[in-house]
Amino acid sequence: MEKIKKAMELARAQAQGDTGSEIRAESADHSPHTNTDGKINYSQTRVIPINAEVLKRNKIIVNGEPEQASTAYKILRTQVEHRLAANNWNVVAVTSPGAGHGKTLTAINLSVALAKEIHRTVLLVDLNLRKPCIHERFEHHIEHGLVDYLLDDLPLSQILINPGIDRLVVLPAGRPTSNSSELLASPKMIRLVEELKSRYPSRIIVCDLPALLSTDDMLAFSPFVDATLLVVEDGVTTKDELVRAVEMMKGVHLLGTVLNNVSREHGHAP
Repeated sequence: MEKIKKAMELARAQAQGDTGSEIRAESADHSPHTNTDGKINYSQTRVIPINAEVLKRNKIIVNGEPEQASTAYKILRTQVEHRLAANNWNVVAVTSPGAGHGKTLTAINLSVALAKEIHRTVLLVDLNLRKPCIHERFEHHIEHGLVDYLLDDLPLSQILINPGIDRLVVLPAGRPTSNSSELLASPKMIRLVEELKSRYPSRIIVCDLPALLSTDDMLAFSPFVDATLLVVEDGVTTKDELVRAVEMMKGVHLLGTVLNNVSREHGHAP
């Protein structure tokens, strides 16, 4: 635990300005219509609700349970919102030094927490094109995704999903592909990002990207995001991994670090 804390302090020291402060978490639709109660009717997004058992089984926090984890994500949400607003940013990448450190669940629960704010919408994008997994957390059977849009010109209206959570839309990755970094840096992907960033000023885009030390995908896509959250897991992420990850992120706005899965004697985490 102390090694991870020291490494996180190093990450904070190497980041630039305010945006390098540590953030701890213990533990698009094209034509939406908002009702007077804040709920959205989607006209070009499939609505595929998930039931409470799926949420609980996959640790997706929608209804405030468990309370400690829900509170932690609300704190994370507020910190992220403040730093995005201060810099006029709206695209956040979520990554980790290595695989299996909890970044995808962090991206999902952060997106859910952000979507609870009635004045904004959230687009959660699965950019782990080699091993897509956001749809697995929601237990959605999908036939198409972002890869189909990029390679086959499939319209986004046939890809976007609302998981039954108000103001949250998911853009799944689709079929796995081996040339992921090339697709993420392709002109068509760049045009899509720019369009998604500018279409709705109140929308925050959360991108779940592969681990830094596993592929070059995060580095290939980093010029197109505003800031990055780095997820580290207590007892899993090593100091060496974190130092290497931070070195690779030089020139990237590090929004903060999320310490995940803290043992009970040290606190609580998602």
